[in-house]
Amino acid sequence: MTNPINRFIEQQGFLVLDGGLATELEVRGADLGHELWSAKVLLEDQELIQCVHRDYLRAGADCIATASYQATLPGLMRHGLTEAEANELLCQSVELALNSRQRFWSDPANRAGRLRPLVAASVGPYGAYLADGSEYTGDYGLDEDDLYEFHRCRWQLLAQAGADLIACETIPSHSEARAIVRLLEETPGRPTAWISFNCCDQTHIADGSPLAEVVREFAAVEELGAIGVNCTPPSTVSGLIKCLTGVTNKPIMVYPNSGEGWDAGRKAWIGLAEPVDFSKLAGEWRTLGASCIGGCCRTGPEHVRIIRQVLTEVQRQV
Repeated sequence: MTNPINRFIEQQGFLVLDGGLATELEVRGADLGHELWSAKVLLEDQELIQCVHRDYLRAGADCIATASYQATLPGLMRHGLTEAEANELLCQSVELALNSRQRFWSDPANRAGRLRPLVAASVGPYGAYLADGSEYTGDYGLDEDDLYEFHRCRWQLLAQAGADLIACETIPSHSEARAIVRLLEETPGRPTAWISFNCCDQTHIADGSPLAEVVREFAAVEELGAIGVNCTPPSTVSGLIKCLTGVTNKPIMVYPNSGEGWDAGRKAWIGLAEPVDFSKLAGEWRTLGASCIGGCCRTGPEHVRIIRQVLTEVQRQV
C-alpha cells in the first residue's frame, strides 16, 4: 500500500486541498435549500460541479474532493431514486471529479511544475444525512455498530469507484471515527483514507472527546494517510495542530471554514466571516506542522490560490 499524499510532501513539501464545494456551488447560483445539499446538484447540474472542480485545480489545488459528502443511499432513495439509481449517482460523483482532473491535466500548460492532482471520494458523517446540524455535535443516539452499518454500503461503492483515496470529513464523534476505521481496515485492496474531525474548541472534537486521545487510538492504522480537522473556525486551528503533532507522525491536515457558523434551524450561515488573513494563517499552520492545507465551507478558489502561494514561499525558506 502506497500513501498518495506522501509523494506531494516528499517532492514539494506540502499538499494543497481544495476549498468548499457546496458553498461555492451556491455562490454560482445553485439552490442548496434542500436536505440533499450538494447532492441535489448531482441530480440537477453536473457540469457546474465539474466547473468548480476545475477552478480549484487551476487555483492550485493538489486534491479535489467529490460531491458525495451528503450523497447517501437512504437519503437519495428517500427522494425518489431507486437503489440502483442512487448507487449510480454516487459513482458519478467520482467520475465527475476524475473527468475534471483529466480535462485539466490534458493541457500541458497546467502540468508545468505540478504533480498530477489527486481525487478524494468524500464521505460525510451521519449527521450530514440527517441534515439537522448534528454533524457539529455528534449527538446521534447511535452506537458504533449502528454507524458502521449506515456507512457500509456507500463506503463499499466509493472505495471501488476509482478515486485515489477516501476523504472522511467533518467527523464529530469518537464512535463514528471507530466505525469508519473498521470499514477502512476491512476494505479489500487496502485503500488510503484520511479522517478529519469537526472540533468544538482547540482541544476537543465536537462530541467533547479530547482530540489527542482520539487520534492516538488511530495513529498506528496504516491505511490512514493523514489525520486532521476541518470545518472548524480558523481561530482554533493552531491549537488543534499542536494537539495533533504530539500524538501522530502522519501528515496533518487542516481545512477550516471561513469562520461563520451554520444555523441548522434557519438553514443559513450566520455572523460575519472572521477578518483573518488566510495567507498569514496558512504559513503559520505549515510552520506548526500541518502539511495538507485547504479550506472548507465559505472558502473558494481565491483562498486556495493564496494558500498555494504562501506554502510555496514557506517551502523555499526551509
